[in-house]
Amino acid sequence: MRDQAYKLRILADRHKPEKVATIPGPRVIAITSGKGGVGKTNLSVNLGLALAMMGKRVVLFDADLGLANSEVLLGVAPKFSLFDALFGDKSIEDIMVTGPYKMRLISGGSGIQELANLDGTQQARVVEMLSYFKDSTDYLLIDTGAGINKSVLGFVAASQEVLVVVTPEPTSLTDAYSLIKVLSRYKLHDKVYLVVNRVTGDKDAQQAARKIKLVAKKFLGFNIEHIGSVAEDAAVLRAVRNQQPFIIAEPNALSSKNVEQLARLLATDDMEPEKSGAIEGFFGRLLRLFG
Repeated sequence: MRDQAYKLRILADRHKPEKVATIPGPRVIAITSGKGGVGKTNLSVNLGLALAMMGKRVVLFDADLGLANSEVLLGVAPKFSLFDALFGDKSIEDIMVTGPYKMRLISGGSGIQELANLDGTQQARVVEMLSYFKDSTDYLLIDTGAGINKSVLGFVAASQEVLVVVTPEPTSLTDAYSLIKVLSRYKLHDKVYLVVNRVTGDKDAQQAARKIKLVAKKFLGFNIEHIGSVAEDAAVLRAVRNQQPFIIAEPNALSSKNVEQLARLLATDDMEPEKSGAIEGFFGRLLRLFG
């Protein structure tokens, strides 16, 4: 535990504002959770598609090590991953695949683990590749792994905004609070939003959100905004079995409407953060955090 705390202090120390060249770019949003099995990846895929349906240019970065659930849900099979761009001769365009509504997917693969081992030339290559996003992307969604580890916290700390996905289950709420406690204690992020998944109704959603908000405020002095909920819906299960995003398979389902509402909220001017230098700042911070 002492060793983990030391690593988190190092991570926090690296998470400091830095001056970066101004490169207009997408909003960078990390979608994470305190535990697996809460529907984080499914939400990431469908939220990205909801934004794409609104005419937004979306890239989904699958940073969940060892899993390819987003690929399965989108019905695509990337031939290359981040590793091939970092250590091979592939460009950003080469490693991306295009899914429905022109949403693009990048598979992190083993490249995520290798972020800690980049030399100066490879780091410069990453920065050079960033120019692709300058005029081609409105939203970069990062589907992180679940839990509390360096990979998850690195992506969370480097992003502009964080969506924490929970369910009303007590274990999910407890694990989400543990994640939020780490973010607060080590000052890794202060722009954290809560999305409650698999709710049986508005009361269910509000109760779950209230529990986390109250304990975070009381014990951490940390403010969290509940910005959306997604219904427990048979349509989601049917879509998963058919390896389809539910927002496409059953657009009139309550779960689909919930995700559309969340996308519209994220796209409002009130939710829009400062974008100047966002993408270069993201990768610059990421390289420092993983290094």
